[in-house]
Amino acid sequence: MLGALALPMLSTAPASAAPAAATIVAPCPDLPPLPYTVHASAVTIRSKATTKSTAVGVLYKSHKFTVHRKSGNWLYITDKTTGVKGWVSGTYVYRDVRMCLD
Repeated sequence: MLGALALPMLSTAPASAAPAAATIVAPCPDLPPLPYTVHASAVTIRSKATTKSTAVGVLYKSHKFTVHRKSGNWLYITDKTTGVKGWVSGTYVYRDVRMCLD
């Protein structure tokens, strides 16, 4: 025979309880933006901003690169290691955002 299981009673705060003080997080305008980084083991550099275009190089996670412009989700870059210029997908290459507590 199974005995009864006793569960503790949980209480909730009334609906009129004031919320805790919120911390405001905002971009840091006085600091330079973070550099772009590769967030995959490798990304194909392409001649045009499309996956069907010719591959002209590979951008590895450790490579340094310069972003010249954006077109939709594509970035036109120069690989500083090899000098290759082309387009990479913003799905794998992006800039982390620095946030400051106010």
